[in-house]
Amino acid sequence: MLEKTFDPQAAEPRLYGQWEASGLFAPRQDTAAEAYSIVIPPPNVTGSLHIGHALNNTLQDILARYHRMKGKAVLWLPGTDHAGIATQMVVERELAKAGNQDRRSMGRDAFVDKVWEWKAESGGTIVRQLRRLGSSCDWSRERFTLDEGLSAAVRKVFVQLHRDGLIYRDKRLVNWDPHFQTAISDLEVEQREVDGHYWHFAYPLADGLTYEHPVAFDDDGNATEWETRDHIVVATTRPETMLGDTGVAVHPDDARYAGLVGKSVILPITGRRIPIVADDYADPTKGSGAVKITPAHDFNDFGVGKRAGLATLNVLDAFGRITAADTPDVPADYEGMDRFAARKAIVARAEEEGWLKAIEKTKHMVPHGDRSGVVIEPWLTDQWYVDAHTLAQPAIKAVEEGATVFEPRSYEKIYFEWLRNIEPWCISRQLWWGHRIPAWYGPDGQIFVAETEEEAQAQAGDLPLTQDEDVLDTWFSSALWPFSTMGWPDKTEDLERFYPTSDLVTAADIIFFWVARMMMMGLHFTGETPFARVIINGLVRDEKGQKMSKSKGNVIDPLTIIDDLGADPLRFTMAILSGTRDIKLSKQRIEGYRNFGTKLWNAARFSQMNEARRIEGFDPATVEQTINRWIRGELVKAERQVSAAIEGGRFDDAASALYRFIWNVFCDWYLELAKPVFQGSDEAAKAETRAMTAWMLDQTLKLLHPVMPFITEELWAELGKEGPARESLLIGADWPEFPDSFVDAEAEAEIGWLVDLVTEIRQLRGEMNVPPSAKPALTVVAPDAETTARIDRHRDLLATLARVSDIGAADAAPEGAVTLVSGGATVALSLAGIIDLDAERARLTKEIAAFDSDIAHFGKKLGNPNFVARAAAEVVEEQRAKLAEAEAGKARLQAALGRLAAVG
Repeated sequence: MLEKTFDPQAAEPRLYGQWEASGLFAPRQDTAAEAYSIVIPPPNVTGSLHIGHALNNTLQDILARYHRMKGKAVLWLPGTDHAGIATQMVVERELAKAGNQDRRSMGRDAFVDKVWEWKAESGGTIVRQLRRLGSSCDWSRERFTLDEGLSAAVRKVFVQLHRDGLIYRDKRLVNWDPHFQTAISDLEVEQREVDGHYWHFAYPLADGLTYEHPVAFDDDGNATEWETRDHIVVATTRPETMLGDTGVAVHPDDARYAGLVGKSVILPITGRRIPIVADDYADPTKGSGAVKITPAHDFNDFGVGKRAGLATLNVLDAFGRITAADTPDVPADYEGMDRFAARKAIVARAEEEGWLKAIEKTKHMVPHGDRSGVVIEPWLTDQWYVDAHTLAQPAIKAVEEGATVFEPRSYEKIYFEWLRNIEPWCISRQLWWGHRIPAWYGPDGQIFVAETEEEAQAQAGDLPLTQDEDVLDTWFSSALWPFSTMGWPDKTEDLERFYPTSDLVTAADIIFFWVARMMMMGLHFTGETPFARVIINGLVRDEKGQKMSKSKGNVIDPLTIIDDLGADPLRFTMAILSGTRDIKLSKQRIEGYRNFGTKLWNAARFSQMNEARRIEGFDPATVEQTINRWIRGELVKAERQVSAAIEGGRFDDAASALYRFIWNVFCDWYLELAKPVFQGSDEAAKAETRAMTAWMLDQTLKLLHPVMPFITEELWAELGKEGPARESLLIGADWPEFPDSFVDAEAEAEIGWLVDLVTEIRQLRGEMNVPPSAKPALTVVAPDAETTARIDRHRDLLATLARVSDIGAADAAPEGAVTLVSGGATVALSLAGIIDLDAERARLTKEIAAFDSDIAHFGKKLGNPNFVARAAAEVVEEQRAKLAEAEAGKARLQAALGRLAAVG
């Protein structure tokens, strides 16, 4: 006999150990089996399981378990990313905490050895946590982006792209982190809103030039007054960068400055002569319409500088300090000054010398390193780049032609938008942990690119060589993940069998950084798209729709949830909520789906108590009882719905179909309908229904297993202790497939009629406030022959389920009875003497008035254009839902009041 409750804390480790020991996580060896493959988005080796991982890996596991049960050779390939900057930061912090040398004092080789030590000791945390979620990855194939095979693939790709002219070295602007002393990717830049200022500076015109500047305008915007000026005003939030200004830009159509284009200004402090240029980047409607241009320290300015042929002068060093290396006209007292100290000094000087015209407070977005927390500088430096534009063209074409599809399809627009406007990809990082760039330099700066130092030396002859100090961007090795993990460049059996992969499940925020780059690299090096379909999962937010953050205290830790409730309720919640871009999650919701598991567990206990055991050779096609023929058809419909939803990547629809079938159909109706049979005297009906119940439980466990694997595997084992021996663990069982003939239209119509009638009567009892203990008489009004026959067949069931005392027939409804129509039959519930009709009318009238008040309140809010325009979308949607709920509640009570009116 089953225990009273399922104990996930005890069962889950035991069950996972059984799965892993069974070897079923690995693809089946049958070469005739259709292949299904999926590669895990590799989490950082430094990471711990967060709620986004829980969502993403639950969806992948559903796919893996489903296709495994469908008989396919399933490879779900796991692994972790070396996470260059994150891992280096963790280890440096550990060294500092232990009072050891910093990495520069240790030297590169000793530091890298220390990181490998850390990885061996602490780098497996997230892999262990993925097991707790139930992830059925093939751990025997686990990869790491810095393992030997992947490192060889990275070197080969770099060298080949360099030979193809698609990797090159260039001096361009990058996101520079002065704390970590490295370029970082856009994904590692966090835009933060901060309080700041616009400082308005007057740059004097060169050569004593003046012009007439408009200062007053009529209603049509025409100038009516002018003043003579010998300067042009620019505004900046970063005064320290003015030391690197090499131009001032105005819009080509800005009449105010038309006569100044081609002239020059004298840059304060330096005395540098810089030109006034025309460029569309300058916006005549913002500020003075004139913009200072610092090509070496602003991405937009870099573009203006290129178009206008302006000089590019670096005035900051790698630590964010003022340097005069490129600008000897910068006074010596600024040399070595921190950027923010220089800002204060320049503003003070501008005020003192009179060229500070105004200070304007502002809130603006400032880029910060997501790990260092310091302000990021656009910085001009020599880096390695990939010609992403050339590689992007086949990747665009592949999605346009449907070789790879996105689910939902709307994400293809984001993919196209980025790839069609792609910039060169900076792939070098000034770190020590990562794939060291396979390039060597000769004494005069000659570059030799090769897979090994020996090959580079062969190219260089007798020249002494020094390897590039930089490592590759982590996303470079991740871009090769689908094929490098399967052994490329070698022609391995895995690569032949499982590449291209079937599905990729990932988040929208890395479509640019990872998905697009995998498409580019996969197509270039294998000639095939790396995956047939990309399923984009949503972002998990809190119950109010706010982004989770530690500072807000609204983070839901999946490991805490698993400790408290088990993995299954978390997984089911992730699945059923996965259909939206923003998933609103609360612990209460997860607890609700724990109750769903409990419902199934109790159903299994109920069936055991009623001696429902698996029977050798039982054939569900031969059942005769109406309820058994009906539930068989409902199972077929549920299987079709679940299969279609999982195949289509609609995990929410799959979970919803499972919930409806298991809770509402199997537990609430079939088992209720089976009770009188179990308790009756018809031994043949009893035996059939017991066998059918046991068979139904088996099929239900199979359907639910991909979503809730632990509780289903436990029930599979426990229920398998009676009857014929199980052939395998549930994870290795075949997915159920049923013939269309299992759907019995006659049984479906009959039980459907009974279910609808009982439901209507129960709703009526609730609306009329009938006490649960009361059993009013039920009269069928003028029934036809079919209704009479159905009533006769199900009289006892109807009386029990609807809680009525007597079921009769009459030509008209008795006095004091309330009528309803269901399935073509009119029935009357005699309530006179059971409820106070006048009191019920008063109650219903009062509750309708309360709904009227709510409807007016929500309607007023939604009728206010300002509210709809300014309120957050989720708030507006919530108000609409409340309005619809109130309107539906009012309609329901009005119908009940109408029934009472008919009573008299």
